[in-house]
Amino acid sequence: MAQTPSTRDRLVTQAALLFQRKGYHGVGMAEILDAAQAPKGSLYHHFPNGKSDLALAAAHFAADQMLQILDASFKDADSLRDGVTTFCYKLAKLFDINDKWIGCPVSATLFESPTNTEFRQATCDIFQMWLDATVRHATSKGATEAKARALADALWMTLQGAWSLSRVRGSSNPIKTVPALVLRDE
Repeated sequence: MAQTPSTRDRLVTQAALLFQRKGYHGVGMAEILDAAQAPKGSLYHHFPNGKSDLALAAAHFAADQMLQILDASFKDADSLRDGVTTFCYKLAKLFDINDKWIGCPVSATLFESPTNTEFRQATCDIFQMWLDATVRHATSKGATEAKARALADALWMTLQGAWSLSRVRGSSNPIKTVPALVLRDE
């Protein structure tokens, strides 16, 4: 029997989806509470600083989801190329089937407050976690440390741009071209 998500988990999940679609400033607390089917008091019980605490939790939740996709993509991959390709195609599929995945889940939440040092540090930590995981996977598939770091940077920079171009074009094709762009020397 599936366990019913806790109020906290519902708040975090719904906030992550709403921030991703509308950005941090485009979402009101009433909208999050309604989507999570949670009473107002529960927000401040779980997130004493309100929306900013919830945004940080939502960004970390989304970051963990992305890391799970990355890890799953490399788990059974025969090569570095297979892992990167599988990862990009999984993201493209999410783009195609889920209108909730219209932007980077972390950027949409945390970049809208550039003067918020806590958000900026959280974003830095999350992207570093993704980069480190990519390096770990690349080295496990035979890349040198230096090549793995260069690949990780290229992959995440290119994915950010490809996601934006996919949104503009209404097609996941730019995301699907990322492996060819970042692995052209492979």
